[in-house]
Amino acid sequence: MLQAIRDKAQGWIAWAIVILISIPFALWGIQEYLGAGAEPVVASVNDEEITERDLDQRFNTFRQQLRERLGAAYKPEMFDNTRMRAEVLQEMIRGSLLRQVSHDMGLRVGDQLIRSAILGIEAFQVDGHFDKALYERGVRLQGTSEAGFEQRVRQALLSEQLSQAVQNSVFATQREIEELIRLRNQTRDAAYFTLPVADFLSDEEIPIDLVESYYQSHQNEFLAPEQVKIEYLLLSAEAIAPTLDVQEEALRGYYEAHLESYGRPEQRRASHILVQVAQDADEATVAAAKEKIASLRQRVEAGEAFADLAKSESQDPGSAAAGGDLGFFGKGIMDPAFESATFALKEGELSEAVRSSFGFHLIRLSEIKSGDVKSFEEARQEVESAYRKAEAERLYFEYAERLADLSYEDPSSLEPAASTLELKIEQSDWLTRDGGAGVLSSPKVMAAAFSEDVLVEHNNSEVIELDQTRSLVLRVVDHQEASLKALDEVKAEIIETIRQQQAAEKAKAEAEKRLAQLQAGESIEAVAGDYSTKQLSGVKRSERGVLYSLLSDIFSAPRPKDGKPTLGITRLGKGDYAVYALSTVSDGNVEVADEAAKQREIDNLKRLQGRSDFNHLLYDMKGRAKITITLQSEATQ
Repeated sequence: MLQAIRDKAQGWIAWAIVILISIPFALWGIQEYLGAGAEPVVASVNDEEITERDLDQRFNTFRQQLRERLGAAYKPEMFDNTRMRAEVLQEMIRGSLLRQVSHDMGLRVGDQLIRSAILGIEAFQVDGHFDKALYERGVRLQGTSEAGFEQRVRQALLSEQLSQAVQNSVFATQREIEELIRLRNQTRDAAYFTLPVADFLSDEEIPIDLVESYYQSHQNEFLAPEQVKIEYLLLSAEAIAPTLDVQEEALRGYYEAHLESYGRPEQRRASHILVQVAQDADEATVAAAKEKIASLRQRVEAGEAFADLAKSESQDPGSAAAGGDLGFFGKGIMDPAFESATFALKEGELSEAVRSSFGFHLIRLSEIKSGDVKSFEEARQEVESAYRKAEAERLYFEYAERLADLSYEDPSSLEPAASTLELKIEQSDWLTRDGGAGVLSSPKVMAAAFSEDVLVEHNNSEVIELDQTRSLVLRVVDHQEASLKALDEVKAEIIETIRQQQAAEKAKAEAEKRLAQLQAGESIEAVAGDYSTKQLSGVKRSERGVLYSLLSDIFSAPRPKDGKPTLGITRLGKGDYAVYALSTVSDGNVEVADEAAKQREIDNLKRLQGRSDFNHLLYDMKGRAKITITLQSEATQ
C-alpha cells in the first residue's frame, strides 16, 4: 500500500500533499515560536504591560533601598513581602498611568533636562563631580543599558511634570488660613490615669483545649517560611589585592604614569589689608576705597611696616590681628580675583588695589613655596597601595568572566571554578527569602537562590554582581518547604498570647467600669484610686511626650458642654487602657499669628491641598483607565 502511494505521489499530486501537510506544521511552528519565551504579565494599563520580571526588579530595588535606609534597624520579619510586592505593583501601575496621561496631554522632556538630572545624581559623583565610569557601572548593576536608564529618567521626569503642575496650581483663601491656624494652634486641658495590662495578668493554667483551639484558628501565625542552604563563591577585588606579587619595576612604571598624583602644588604666602566695600556700592564709595588702598600702598613704600598698617587699618577681622598674614595657600582656595592677583606677584612685591567680593585689597606676597613631586621612595607606600587596587580591579573583571564561564560549563558544582580561581567555597546556614547577613543580605542573591533554575533545576546561579568590585555565584545544597510549626514548638508562645489577651479584656472591663463612675459624677482622682492621675495643660496636637493614641483621642473628643468634661477611654500600646476627662478647649488666636507663621500655614495648606487634588486626579484617571491585574495571588493579596 505504501509503495502504491509512493508511486502515485509524483508531479502536482506530490506538491499538493506537501503543501497541505506544510501549512498546519508551519502555522503551529510559528505560533510556538511567538509564544516561546513570552514573559508572564502581572498587570496591564491601557494595554501597556507590566511583566513579572519588571515587578521583580522593582521589588528587589525597593527592598534593597529599604535595607540601606534602615541600616541596622532593618528586620526582615517586620515586613510582609506579599503586601510590599502588591504596593510596589500599585506604584508601577500609577507610574505607567501618569506617563500615558502626561504624554497624551502633550507634556515632553528634553534631552538636556535628562542630562542635567543624571549629572545631578549623587550616586554617580566622585568629590562632587560626575564620574562616567561610576555611572556605567551603576547602570549595569541595575540590569539595564545607558539608553534604558535614560528612558527611565525621562519617564520619571515626565510623570513629575503633571504632579507639579497640579500641586503648584493650588491657592488658599483667607478663611481657610484662619481656620487652619485656629485648629492647628488649638490647645486642650485634660486629666487621665492608666490601667496597665500587666496588673491584670494571671498565672492560672491555660486549658490545653484553648491552646489547641487558638493554634488551629491562627495557623498562619505559626508557619515556618521556606528555607534554603546555599554554598557560594565570593569574588572581590579587595581580596585579590593582597595576593598580588608586586614587582619593583611595575611600581616604578605605575609611578611614572601617574606622576600628577604625587605632586605638591605651588603655594604662596601673602598678607593683605582689606577695605570693605559692598558689591552694589555707589561710585563715590568705590572711589574712596580705592583711594585709601592707594594711600596705604604709598605709606608701605615710604617705609611703614605692612603688618602694623594691617593691624590698624584692615577691616578683615580674621587676619588683621596677625598683621594681615593669610599663611600659605594654593590655587582654588581664595576669591578668584584675589588669587589671580596674588599668583601674578613676585616675592616681596605689592599689588595695586584688587577688588574682590569682599571689597578692595592691598596684597603683599611674602613667600613662594615651589611645587614639586614626591620621589618614588617618598611615595612608595601610596604607589603600592594604588597599584594593588588598580591591578586588583583589572584582574577582578577578568576573573569575573572566567567565573561566569566555569560555573556555566559545569552547572552541577562550584568545585571546578573554586579550584581554578583559588576561591573558597563558603556555606550558609538556613536562609529565608528575606536573606541573611553580609553579602547574603542582597535581594539579588536571594532572588537567585529561590529561582527555578537554581532551586528546582539544581544549577549554579549566574554571576551576581553585588557592586563594582564584588561578584558571587551560588548553588542550593538543601531546601525546606514552608511548613506549619508543631504545636509543642509554639505552645509557650500561644499560652503567653492568651494570657495577654485575657489581661487586656480585664483591663478594658475595668476601664469601662471606672468610666461609668466618672459619668455618675465622681471626680477623676477618686475614680483613679491607687493609679496616679496625670494632668495635661495646654497641650497641642503636635505635643511631644504624650502618647499618640491618647493625644489623638483627646483632640477627637467633642468640646465639653455646660461645664461638664468630655469623658472617654483610650486603648494604649500592649493592651493598656487610659481613662481621660477633657475639661477645656482653647482655639488658636488668629490675630496674634505673625506674617511668617501665616505664610508657613499657607505653604502647609497648599502642599496638603495640592497632594489631595493630585490624588483625586489620579483616582479619576484610574477609574477611566483599563487596568487589569493578572497575578492576583502573588501581587495583590
